Amino acid sequence: MGPLYRETSRVLKLIGKDGGETNIDKAIWADLCEPEESEIAEVERRFGIRLPTREALSEIEVSSRLRSDKGQLIMSAPLIARHGEVGMLSPTGFILDKDRLVTVRFCQMTAFDQVHEAIEKGDHAVGGQEVLVRLLEDIIDRSADRLERVAEELATASHAIFREPQKDGPKKRLGRETRRLRALMVRVGRASEQMVKVRHAFLAIGRIANFVLDRCEPKIPDALRDRLEAVKHDIESLDEFESSLTGRVQLLIDAATAFISIEQNDVVKVLTVVSVAGVPPVLVAGVYGMNFHDMPELSWPWGYPFAWALMILSTIIPVLWFKWRDWL
Repeated sequence: MGPLYRETSRVLKLIGKDGGETNIDKAIWADLCEPEESEIAEVERRFGIRLPTREALSEIEVSSRLRSDKGQLIMSAPLIARHGEVGMLSPTGFILDKDRLVTVRFCQMTAFDQVHEAIEKGDHAVGGQEVLVRLLEDIIDRSADRLERVAEELATASHAIFREPQKDGPKKRLGRETRRLRALMVRVGRASEQMVKVRHAFLAIGRIANFVLDRCEPKIPDALRDRLEAVKHDIESLDEFESSLTGRVQLLIDAATAFISIEQNDVVKVLTVVSVAGVPPVLVAGVYGMNFHDMPELSWPWGYPFAWALMILSTIIPVLWFKWRDWL
């Protein structure tokens, strides 16, 4: 099979109890990232397990994501993988067999890299159970960091949406203001999408923590049990925090939409006043444009100025009435 630890695009990393590289027989953790078929076959043969396919890990039923088979705990969760600025959900498998852990993933994930580095620097793990707990803790920590960044993004968007208008500043243009608010709505929408991904991830981790506490054989030590309980409490806190952010997202979307509607209504109101104020002078011009022979105003020396004055007056009166009603 060749070297068991390779720095390539596909990695099979084997971690032993001493925290360093080891052979497959002594490994407490085999981490497969975009594994090759030969690596999958070797791990299955030496560990005596059946690794789930990517399609199986993508199943959404709880019974498919969490199951026990002959003492092996087979678990899966959608985790956020590095993919540009936003990240994407990628199915990830955890197989806990006695005190050995096998993880299967198809993207690079920072949480796994951090646990690798911690173990290789000398923070040794005593078994697969502890490695699993460390992974869950690190994933929850990163979920909290992502939600904090989302909260900062929403705070920035909120300040931009609810900012006070500048009294002495340049007059707002409808097109420019609408584009600004639409851009803010896009930012809020992306933040909301990120929240949904984080929520999917930490809720799946919470189910794994409960499943391990209930089904793990041999039973996990009290110290690890307390850490898993702490993971569950952290998830409850994250769930409450995410719910508050969801309400804030809805508020910002509604506010931005309302402000765009207000700006558009102001334009419609001005157009309505202009159209109403333009009806009387058009009527006057139409009357005096008929040129009937018996129209007395046609022979007046001041008939033309009189028509102009009548048209101007009929324009001003509706505008003043709108101002008096405070509609303008």
